[in-house]
Amino acid sequence: MQSKTHHQSTVEQKLIYGALVCTYPIYAVGGLYITGSALGWLVLGLVSLRAFVEGGNPFRQVPVLVWFWVVGMMVMLISLWVAHSNWYLGTTQTIKSSVGWAKGWALIGLFPVLGAIVNVKPESLIRAACIVGKHTAIFGIVTFVIYMARLPGHLFISPLQILGGAGDNFFMVSLYGVNPETGAGRWQFFAPWAPAAGFLSCIFVIFCLQEKDKLWRNWGVAGCVIMALLSQSRAGWAIFILIIPTFLFAKHMKNPWLLLSVGLFLPIVLVLGEPVYEWIMDTFQQVKEARPASTRVRAALENLAIQRWQAEAPIWGHGIVESGPKLVEFMPIGSHHTWFGLLFVKGLVGLLALAIPMLITIIYLFIFAQQNTQARAALCMLLVFTCYSFFENLEILAYLYWPALLWMGMALKNT
Repeated sequence: MQSKTHHQSTVEQKLIYGALVCTYPIYAVGGLYITGSALGWLVLGLVSLRAFVEGGNPFRQVPVLVWFWVVGMMVMLISLWVAHSNWYLGTTQTIKSSVGWAKGWALIGLFPVLGAIVNVKPESLIRAACIVGKHTAIFGIVTFVIYMARLPGHLFISPLQILGGAGDNFFMVSLYGVNPETGAGRWQFFAPWAPAAGFLSCIFVIFCLQEKDKLWRNWGVAGCVIMALLSQSRAGWAIFILIIPTFLFAKHMKNPWLLLSVGLFLPIVLVLGEPVYEWIMDTFQQVKEARPASTRVRAALENLAIQRWQAEAPIWGHGIVESGPKLVEFMPIGSHHTWFGLLFVKGLVGLLALAIPMLITIIYLFIFAQQNTQARAALCMLLVFTCYSFFENLEILAYLYWPALLWMGMALKNT
């Protein structure tokens, strides 16, 4: 039973809380991609309508740093249009790509704005994350039993795919998946693929650690641990292990330069350490099963992205993703890496459009992290974004980690 602390008073607050709490019911019908993509725009429309009817301008309270993110994401759209024009991709493709921007990069600027103008109580967002954690723990245990019983893991592809315009993975409803290299079970939970679940476990655990109710906190953290373990994401394990003490002990670091050093050191360790770990594990796997190493595929994708970016479209990029050759199993060039993907699709302009607001916000939150719990949590979330940007494309998963973007807007408003 929810306490009055978590009662939502406006339609916008109820939509945000309900969308997060109902993560698994929505996933059960394959609707998460549509929900996450449309939620921000729907709430923005309601806020604007309320302002029109009641008067006032809620956007005046949006912090300057949040506008940095908005401008950065608008630059992404401009880069998209210029690249489409340069490569003569046509009006139809330009419209299609613009819609894709609205469901991806735009959300990274939109949700921080909503965090600043919709008075969502931090306690309610934390409790909602713990509820998702509890559902995750139950889901993980039950589906592990199903896996041990050798029952089918994939259930169906939601017919809602016709509305979403994305790949099968975003609408696949599964109990568990299978690691193609080992044949063992690998869980993606409510994410489109298993490594993304590892990413989400790192984000959600930051919410759950702030819960004051011990029972809910334990449920939430347990669910995040189960998600991290069963996703078998090597990057997820490394970040998960490091992000918890970073969040818990940041307030005890009295020297701001020490805190800054830790924040800079964490991504470096993860960026350098994860490939080394992958190389060791992949070498062992090659000896054992003579299978191609995922690290080589990842490296080949990155090399292709860099070479073609430098040679063909250094400023504005290619405008759209392209499938790679057989060498990379026909995966999209620049995938598995936000920065290489940005260079290939949106060029140097797109890379700076993300890097500048991200760097400025991290530095700003470092200043307030010691005194402000919200800022400390937002900082840790941004560090997770930074670390995972070297292993995933951030814009593709924005429809899932939108609560963290919302929290960032709340934190920037309150510091």
